[in-house]
Amino acid sequence: MLGRCWTELLTARGIDHVATELADLDITDSSAVEGFITPGTRWVVNCAAYTLVDAAEEHEALANEVNGHAVGRMAERCRAVGAKLLHYSTDYVFDGTATTPYRTDHALKPVNAYGRSKALGEELIARSGVEHLLVRSSWLYAPWATNFVLTMRELTKSRGSLRVVDDQRGRPTDSRRLAEVSLDLAEKGSRGIFHVTDGGECSWFELAALIGEVVNPDCRVEPCTSDEFPRPAPRPAYSVLDISATEDLVGPLIPWEDRVRDVLALLEG
Repeated sequence: MLGRCWTELLTARGIDHVATELADLDITDSSAVEGFITPGTRWVVNCAAYTLVDAAEEHEALANEVNGHAVGRMAERCRAVGAKLLHYSTDYVFDGTATTPYRTDHALKPVNAYGRSKALGEELIARSGVEHLLVRSSWLYAPWATNFVLTMRELTKSRGSLRVVDDQRGRPTDSRRLAEVSLDLAEKGSRGIFHVTDGGECSWFELAALIGEVVNPDCRVEPCTSDEFPRPAPRPAYSVLDISATEDLVGPLIPWEDRVRDVLALLEG
């Protein structure tokens, strides 16, 4: 999902790049990564990740390998050839007990295996000494691939009612804008950790309710608690990321309502 956003963005801006997929490059294969990141490479943008949050509870070793150890080796290879690394992390590195948005320097305390694997990746990047831009984001969606917005679009079209959890709050993120802002930050010379999302915040229920309102107002979207839909992996109740440092550099980030409406408008034609 995010990789497609990047390739379309770089192509549109006329920036030379080489895009690759899992079939061509498995980032857990250290020799393949070494062969791909060659001397002369200026930037490596890593959009690869193990993102199956619930499955990670059972397959934590695999999640750690993809999101942690492979990222660490990638960082070391970038440092060796003089390349900079742009890597993505997640709001799930935090425990969700805060009541105000998480700053970039807040202590990491993930509550599930996926979050632990992403925190490991962050740690190994820092340890490698590579020049890097680490972007944390949350609740990604786009006009393509598999994501919450597209899933809710289909469900609200086909059902008369839905129940969606209302006790988890965060910030949705249009992956297209995520790529744009990330590139802007990189070009401005920003390094270290930044948070990039849409503007505003909401619960999953509020996000689904907007989608239903746009796609099929006849579908009744109702709130419920996380306890009503138990999942293998616990979720942070509050994972709103502080985006103020990013907005200081790139200006106000567009409200999530506007970005979601834009994606839905594209899909509805």
